[in-house]
Amino acid sequence: MKIKVCGMREPENIQQVAALQPDYLGFIFFSGSRRYALPGIDASSLANLPAGVQRVGVFVNETTTVILDLARQYNLELVQLHGSETPAQCLELQQTGLKVIKVFSVGESFNFDVLAPFENTCDFFLFDTKGKEHGGNGFVFDWEQLNQYPSPKPYFLSGGLNLENISGIKSIRRKPFAIDVNSGFELQPGLKEVEKLKRLMEQVKS
Repeated sequence: MKIKVCGMREPENIQQVAALQPDYLGFIFFSGSRRYALPGIDASSLANLPAGVQRVGVFVNETTTVILDLARQYNLELVQLHGSETPAQCLELQQTGLKVIKVFSVGESFNFDVLAPFENTCDFFLFDTKGKEHGGNGFVFDWEQLNQYPSPKPYFLSGGLNLENISGIKSIRRKPFAIDVNSGFELQPGLKEVEKLKRLMEQVKS
């Protein structure tokens, strides 16, 4: 199971976390987020990440032009779309060579039929807890719902993950391709607790 650490912002913290070799680092390019990456990061912050650590840009209802500009500027390999983006926009981004993660918010129930239009227009789905913010709400949803997951597409699991509840993923029959951690491993918004992440890496990779 792969690991994505999202909501990175501080240059020194980025290097510390990258040294742990997570599979993905996420940078939020949405000004409404408490973990907004700009102006904290610059291209040099991301230029020297270890091999194998992929850069993910997180966007909410952004135009394709802006997404592509930021993807070029920060050498992003994946884009994570957290709003009401259409299958057409996902495909447009995918055709540029970017990998696309389409996010769906899960509440007390979830209709998996909404995935169908995106089956051929993105590379991954991501399931996050429905909340006030676009990610980083700090709450889990009922993972039992994922036992109804109908798609062959690999998915990321997000929403309130921490060291105490991560072992519960074993109960999901169709395991996630990756977990996406954020607020459960922070000292404050945008600043990750390196020792906690080290323990997570040991726990997941063992």
